[in-house]
Amino acid sequence: MAGHQATGNGRQAAAVNGTRRAAPPPAVPARPGAPTPLGARFRVGPDGVAGTNFALWAGGAEGVELCLFDEAGKESRVRLAELTHEIWHGFVPGVLPGQRYGYRVQGRWDPWTGARWNPAKLLLDPYARAVDGDFGLPPEVYGHVRDWPQQHVADTVRDDRDSAPFVPKGVVVHDDDDWSDDRRPKTPWADSVIYELHVKGFTQLHPGIPEELRGTYAGLAHPAAVEHLVSLGVTAVELLPVHQFAHEDHLLRRSLRNYWGYNSVGYFAPHAAYAASGTRGQQVGEFKRMVRALHAAGIEVILDVVYNHTAEAGELGPTLSLKGIDNRGYYRLQDDARRYADYTGCGNTLHVVQPHVLRLITDSLRYWVTEMGVDGFRFDLAAALARSMHDVDMLSPFLAVIAQDPVLRRVKLIAEPWDVGSGGYQVGAFPPLWTEWNDRYRNAVRDFWRHALPDVREMGYRLSGSSDLYAWGGRRPYASVNFITAHDGFTLRDLVSYERKHNEANGEGNRDGTDDNRAWNCGAEGETDDEGVRALRRRQLRNLLTTLLLSTGVPMLVAGDELGRTQRGNNNAYCQDNEISWLDWGLLEDPGWRALYELTSRLIALRHRHPVLRRRAFFSGRAQTADGLRDLAWFTSRGTEMTEQDWYAPAATLGMYLSGRDIPGRDERGEQILDDSFLAVLHAGEGPVSFVLPGPPWAERYEVVVDTSLEEQGRAPGVEHPAGTEITVPERSVLLLRVAG
Repeated sequence: MAGHQATGNGRQAAAVNGTRRAAPPPAVPARPGAPTPLGARFRVGPDGVAGTNFALWAGGAEGVELCLFDEAGKESRVRLAELTHEIWHGFVPGVLPGQRYGYRVQGRWDPWTGARWNPAKLLLDPYARAVDGDFGLPPEVYGHVRDWPQQHVADTVRDDRDSAPFVPKGVVVHDDDDWSDDRRPKTPWADSVIYELHVKGFTQLHPGIPEELRGTYAGLAHPAAVEHLVSLGVTAVELLPVHQFAHEDHLLRRSLRNYWGYNSVGYFAPHAAYAASGTRGQQVGEFKRMVRALHAAGIEVILDVVYNHTAEAGELGPTLSLKGIDNRGYYRLQDDARRYADYTGCGNTLHVVQPHVLRLITDSLRYWVTEMGVDGFRFDLAAALARSMHDVDMLSPFLAVIAQDPVLRRVKLIAEPWDVGSGGYQVGAFPPLWTEWNDRYRNAVRDFWRHALPDVREMGYRLSGSSDLYAWGGRRPYASVNFITAHDGFTLRDLVSYERKHNEANGEGNRDGTDDNRAWNCGAEGETDDEGVRALRRRQLRNLLTTLLLSTGVPMLVAGDELGRTQRGNNNAYCQDNEISWLDWGLLEDPGWRALYELTSRLIALRHRHPVLRRRAFFSGRAQTADGLRDLAWFTSRGTEMTEQDWYAPAATLGMYLSGRDIPGRDERGEQILDDSFLAVLHAGEGPVSFVLPGPPWAERYEVVVDTSLEEQGRAPGVEHPAGTEITVPERSVLLLRVAG
């Protein structure tokens, strides 16, 4: 029987694998040390002896050995004999910064109850601040016999081969930086413009960055990279994961790698492959210098973090860290404790209800804020973190701890407000401290510009800050992070060039990636020589970017969308660490794409100049004065205010009036905020439309500021129209008019 076959599995696995574990190296003595802080901390003891204190939470373990590795890879072991509140600890004299280390944890092998201890596997310290080496996945790094003939019971057969030669090691880091010379930008939420980028992809092909720095933190800190961000006008970069991550086995077997990095294994360590200066702790200083350079340019740093799952996957995944430290303590398990509760689609889910798991996450977050200088976080699949025992709970321990934490409650917190489990879609449900990726904004804008909305009700809500989702409990319009594209899905150029995904390069038969793209290819699938199609695509890009940057809320751009970057129709380029994903900076040499960049920069500057475009409170829609002028009004193409019937009628045209006279709040001097008023006309129809410009009290005359039907930056200088004029709005275009006088 299968269960009997796996009994005594350590001996059985050794026989099958044809090798037995080598005799352990001699032990090194350790002093008692301290149980806090967790991780490896270099210090000088009270007797003046320098060394490192090691502390590891391993709740159900029977013993812990610290493993130290010299330059040749020879291992020495230190038994951590002290146990305080489930934390194994010891101080080892003479262990200095740069020392590589890992742990071996003893305990029962009983997968049927969730116990997967295996001292043959070298484990990465969850609190390691630097990691040296890369994660390959040979059979030796699995706690079970990966290639056991009967795969349905393979996870129950223990593999006794030593994994140490095949896994990266933690590195002792001495951190004495007090950040006294750093100045955080502290950009208010309402004034923020976020730019999502990949450290490697943004810098790998940049001609102004020295070749040896491309693809690295130092490359992103280079003046050539910073200059683009400053000239574009963004206020924050949102970095795709920079926590140490591993590559999945199924990718390595296809000679691919995890490019995006949503496969974390070290929550304190900057990903070593992005370091130009070295991986024996140098990556920490290089990351800090990058943050300082961005701060000096007025740009905040937001990290995309993946605390919902780890790279250890499910029961058939490798044993790299938490699984071997205390599998039952760190992961959510099913009633059948051999199996993992998977709310992430990645094989496992961290058990955030457990105090030590919650401590791991919050310690990590505070570390990146206080010691690495970052300004906020975007939480991947945040609904998985908000689950209590099963259901998503907005009073969950994770959200409660964040809300009261004196460090974390002050930084920018962005939720990806869903996971893949039952009840996981939570857009609009996170508490007031949080902002959210608003995918309803994305869907509405995409559908409007491909003329697929049944009416304009949804579009009205999304343009004006999504009050239907966020106007509760003190939330503000900037709770909505508005985006049309993200790393996951089509680029903006591909959104107007492809209707179907083309993910063949991923090696999964084009089955991966969403089929719900809400895209329109403008008449031809993929690249074309038809100049009419190409011109229409460029216009659609101008329409989409203009819509995004005029909408109330926090806009998020994806790196390269302002340049016309393409992934050749791949809408799931997570494993494409090549030109498919890297920014092609040569696009700036093309006049058409250069004009798109200049329009984007001009729109961001317009947004920065005009507080009416970045409101801190929702519109009331009510007249504040006797003349009947309201802070927000909606108009039909006839120049009349929209009625209830108009909102429900099919329409391709929408007029939005924003009053600069009725902006709530006061400036820093306590004075009323006054601004210009604007009328935006969005027209998604196939042909031109006549639009009557509203008369008094709205305006006496209007000046055209942006016209996306024009190729060259959308400019229409000096064009003014008296109120009441019937103007022609070209097909598929946006007109932005400033109230003149």
